Amino acid sequence: MEDTTVAAAAAEDAGSALRKRRTGSAARPEDSGKPKREQNGAEKPEKFDEGDKSDKKNSVALRSGTFWLTRIVLLRSVAFIYFVAFCVAYNQNKQLIGEQGLMPCKEYLRSVKRYVGGKIGSAALAYTPTLLWFLDWDSMDANLDIIALAGLMLSGFVLFTGCANMVIMFLLWVLYHSLVNVGQLCLCPLCPGWESQLLETGFLAIFLCPLWSLVQLPEGCPPSKICIWTFRWLIVRIMLGAGLIKVRGDPCWRDLTCMDYHYETQPVPNPMSYYMHRSPWWFHRFETLSNHFIELIVPFFTFLGRRMCMINGVLQIVFQMALIISGNLSFLNWLTIVPSLACFDDAALGFLFSSAHRGVKRVVCRIQQEEAAGRTQPPNKGMLVRRVVNVFLAVLIGYLSVPVVLNLISSQQVMNTSFDPLRIVNTYGAFGSITKERTEVVFQGTSSANPQDPSALWEEYQFMCKPGDLKRRPCLISPYHYRLDWLMWFAAFQTYEQNEWVIHMAGRLLANDSTVLSLLAHNPFEGRQNPRWVRGEHFRYKFSTPGSASAAQGKWWIRKRLGSYFPPLDLVGLRKYFASRNWPHPDLQ
Repeated sequence: MEDTTVAAAAAEDAGSALRKRRTGSAARPEDSGKPKREQNGAEKPEKFDEGDKSDKKNSVALRSGTFWLTRIVLLRSVAFIYFVAFCVAYNQNKQLIGEQGLMPCKEYLRSVKRYVGGKIGSAALAYTPTLLWFLDWDSMDANLDIIALAGLMLSGFVLFTGCANMVIMFLLWVLYHSLVNVGQLCLCPLCPGWESQLLETGFLAIFLCPLWSLVQLPEGCPPSKICIWTFRWLIVRIMLGAGLIKVRGDPCWRDLTCMDYHYETQPVPNPMSYYMHRSPWWFHRFETLSNHFIELIVPFFTFLGRRMCMINGVLQIVFQMALIISGNLSFLNWLTIVPSLACFDDAALGFLFSSAHRGVKRVVCRIQQEEAAGRTQPPNKGMLVRRVVNVFLAVLIGYLSVPVVLNLISSQQVMNTSFDPLRIVNTYGAFGSITKERTEVVFQGTSSANPQDPSALWEEYQFMCKPGDLKRRPCLISPYHYRLDWLMWFAAFQTYEQNEWVIHMAGRLLANDSTVLSLLAHNPFEGRQNPRWVRGEHFRYKFSTPGSASAAQGKWWIRKRLGSYFPPLDLVGLRKYFASRNWPHPDLQ
């Protein structure tokens, strides 16, 4: 009887336990006797664990050694620089090299045509590669606008989508070539150097892409390590060129005093330059030593394995960002960051991309897993052809690098020079010499009939960004660029006879020419009668000292007159001068 009762009780307990297990309400043994609130609270870690597992499931671990994401970053970065460059061209080229520009490219093309025998053929194309040879010269302003707008659209597409192919990147390269090669001083590739650097960077970007596809991750076209190394070779040459020209040039780079002057005398200072100039002497010495280290030592890290290569990339980017913060050097520093990005592989750049389910980061992870498992398909004919093309690229870059390397090791090193007409591989450098004093040319106009009259009122024209008005704060425009302001910086070191375009500009100001005036920030004769005379005055500019009386008056600059840059000019007196140079005549009425 007792056995039967015990068995029945056990069966009832087992059934109860089974029902609780089915309903999920069974309590753990350690929870027995605890209040219900505590038992419910014990379930919270389980919910946290589930979320933790979900986070781990969504995370994407990328392996090193591949460059799918690197390619996307590189292409978008190149497209960004192209976009800025074409924007500058669209806004300023007509005024500088258009039909009514200060240095009309039409006249330049005509002179080249005469030089090569009067025909537009292979000789003309080799001397000046540009699409403008084949366009209607009677609509030169329209031609310049079409080229710039086409470049803006193509580069904007790559920038915002991250998709590109060889055709698009080749077109961008050709379009920008067409502008640079007719730019003369306004787009001089041998002066600032960034024009040739953009062309070389853009040329290398062509080989990053598939031929036709516009897919961000074309799995049939993996990024070539050869192409990645051409970008790395570019940043090595840029930095070594800049470093060597310094130690061979101005003695202040060797005695560590160059940075005492640089911030004040650089082409177009920005607000931070004003304060950086007043840094303690020991900080300027540290800056100069750091500059030598980054430009002469760090580039060799590129060849010392993945980790050291990435350290090189990080230091170069930080260095360029410091230069961006402390001055307006157009898009040069932004452009120099681009090849530094090739120092990083997918594992290093993965943080820039989302881990979304259908994102490119997950696709790259899958591709890496398939490669590790040996499940990749054998190369097709197109992939084999691309490998041959990449080998050809390596041979071409190697061959064209020979004169560049010889120039780097030469005691007679030159900077910012191209050794081939297409500027595929160039030599670079910057600030081989540092000016110790800042001089500026200030244009002034007067309505007085007699320019020699002591009572004549001379009013000043103001440029967009370069120093002029003592109370105007230095501007901040990088990566955009005002080309005329930069040209005025060069002109101040020379005479007006060496810069005839300055006299051309003076004549256009006498006529209140809207084309040239659009490049200026302030025209004192706007809405008034044209000036009768225009002159150029030469001044030495210095930053005011923070806390001084000048600074208290709101002056960022103080200046001292050095003399006349060019004498007072009027339109009648310039008539023969303009005619002898075949410049468009200002309105003489």
